[in-house]
Amino acid sequence: MSTAPRQLSLGAFIMATGHHVAAWRHPDVPADPLDFATYRRVAQAAEAACFDALFVADSVAAPSDALASHSARSVYFEPLTLLSALSAVTERIGLIATATTSYNEPYHVARKFASLDHLSAGRAGWNLVTSDAAAEAGNFGRSAHIPHGERYARAREFQQVVQGLWDSWADDAFVRDKASGVFHHADGVRALEHVGEHFRVKGPLNVARTPQGRPVLVQAGSSEAGRELAAETAEVVFTAQPSLARAQAFYADLKGRLARYGREPDALKIMPGVFIVVGQSEAEAQDKAEQFQALVDPRVGVALLGRMLGNFDLSGYPLDGPLPDLPPTEDGQRSRQQLLTELAGSEQLTLAQLGQRIAGGRGHYSLIGTPTHIADELQAWFEGAAADGFNVLVPHLPQGLEDIARWVVPELQRRGLFRREYQGRTLREHLGLQVPANPFFAKRGQP
Repeated sequence: MSTAPRQLSLGAFIMATGHHVAAWRHPDVPADPLDFATYRRVAQAAEAACFDALFVADSVAAPSDALASHSARSVYFEPLTLLSALSAVTERIGLIATATTSYNEPYHVARKFASLDHLSAGRAGWNLVTSDAAAEAGNFGRSAHIPHGERYARAREFQQVVQGLWDSWADDAFVRDKASGVFHHADGVRALEHVGEHFRVKGPLNVARTPQGRPVLVQAGSSEAGRELAAETAEVVFTAQPSLARAQAFYADLKGRLARYGREPDALKIMPGVFIVVGQSEAEAQDKAEQFQALVDPRVGVALLGRMLGNFDLSGYPLDGPLPDLPPTEDGQRSRQQLLTELAGSEQLTLAQLGQRIAGGRGHYSLIGTPTHIADELQAWFEGAAADGFNVLVPHLPQGLEDIARWVVPELQRRGLFRREYQGRTLREHLGLQVPANPFFAKRGQP
C-alpha cells in the first residue's frame, strides 16, 4: 500500500469561449468557438500545470429558443474530433469526452473511444450521459425525448455492451509474426454476441484492447438513477453541489453504495464542479466577475435557466417575478432542477436574478477571490470528505484557465495537495485507478 500523501485531482472543463454565458462578448475572449488555436493554448496550459484531464461536454442539438442568436453555444466542435486533434499537441494530460447513450449505438462509442485511447497512448475517458436536451430527439428520428427512467435502463445496457466490446481482444492476442504469417492468435479474440432489451451486438470490436485496458468511465448524473448507475459502473463522477454540506452528503451517499457492487471506495473518484474567478486581490477578482455579469442580457440568462431546469420555456413569465412551479422534468437533469429550485426559494430570487446567478457556474459551487482563499476552500472540501478532486470551470478561455494555472495551482502545490509533475503517462495513472483485467481471458495460458 502506498504511503504517499493523498493528493487531489483537477480536471479542466473546457467549453467553447468559456463557461460564462456572456464570455464571448468580453473583449479579451476570441469570439469564434471553432478557433482550434484557442483550444490548443488551453490544453497546453492545463498540461503545463499538470491537470489530470481536459473535459469536454456535448449536446447533439443546436439551441432553438428565441435568443439562440445571442449565444456562442450555437456551434462547437464534436468532442472526440477535438480531443483527437488535441492528443497530437499534448503528451500527458487526460482527454475526457462526452457521448450520449440515448442517441448513439454502443459499437460506435466503443470504437471511437478505443481509437482515442490508442492515439493518445492511454489518455482517453468517456463521460457517459443520457442527454438532458429534448431538442436532440428530433435529430435522430424521434418526436419526443426518451423518458428519464427508460434513458437510464438503456444507459446501463449500453455501458455493458461497450465494456464487453472493449474486452474483445486478449492483451497478448497480437503477435504480428511476419515470418510465420500469423498476425494474431485465433483464440485471442471473442465475439460479444450480446442480445438484450435495447441492443443486439455481435462483435468483436475491430480495435485492439487499449493501453489503459479500457478508457476511464466517467458519469455526471446525480439523480437517484444516476447515482445507482455510477455506483455500479463509474470510475469518476462529476457533480454539481452548491455547498460543502451538500457535497459531503453526496460523497458519503455515493461512496456508501459501492460495497454492494463489490467495489472499494477509492475505485470511484468524485470531482464536483467549481466555478473559479481568481485575482491577486479580492477586489480584482470581484471586478473580473462583475465585468462578465454586466454583459448578461436578462433574457439570455432566463433562457439558459429554462434549459438548465429541464427544457422549460420561461419567456412568458415576468423577469421580476418568482420562479414558477414546474413539474419534474422528463427531458432534463432532475438533480439540477431540484438544486436550482431550492436556490431560488431559499434566497427569494426573481427569474432574472436566478438567471444571472447561474450565468457563470450553471449551479456549480462558485469561488471568487484570491489564490489563498480559493485554495482554502478546495482544501476544506478535499480534506472534509466532500471531494477527491475538482472539475474546474472558468468564466472565459483561454485566460481564465491560465489564471488558475498561474496562481491557484502553485498554492495547492505549496500545500502538498497537488502534483508538481506527472508521475505516469495514462489517465488511469494520474487518477490512481487500476487497469481493469479482461474477464473473458482471465485464464488464458493456464492449464
